[in-house]
Amino acid sequence: MKPVRQGDVFLAPVKRLPAGCTEMQLDAGRIVLAYGENTGHAHAIRIAPGAAAEIAEAAIARAKARLMRSPAGDHFLVVDEPVSLSHEEHTTHELPTGIYEIPVQVEESLANAPRVVAD
Repeated sequence: MKPVRQGDVFLAPVKRLPAGCTEMQLDAGRIVLAYGENTGHAHAIRIAPGAAAEIAEAAIARAKARLMRSPAGDHFLVVDEPVSLSHEEHTTHELPTGIYEIPVQVEESLANAPRVVAD
């Protein structure tokens, strides 16, 4: 597995999840890794196309990928079957199976304190 970058989202392969992680909820059939502050776009994995029932979406999503939160608040993506990471303004990336940490991206400048990167 290789690291993946899509705009301001970075996925770093890791060997295992930290203990005590909990699964995060879907957003309308998508696993959203980051929302754009200004555009409303999202870095997301669409699991269920269209307006499928939420119960079916959740079952399908858990079979392919899950977004997890550690007790420390860090986010991880568990990919059990290959999925596509898409965004309205970036190239789609195919993610192979594995576990990815999604670290918070920050930008630094000499004039200002570090700040979280946002679309």
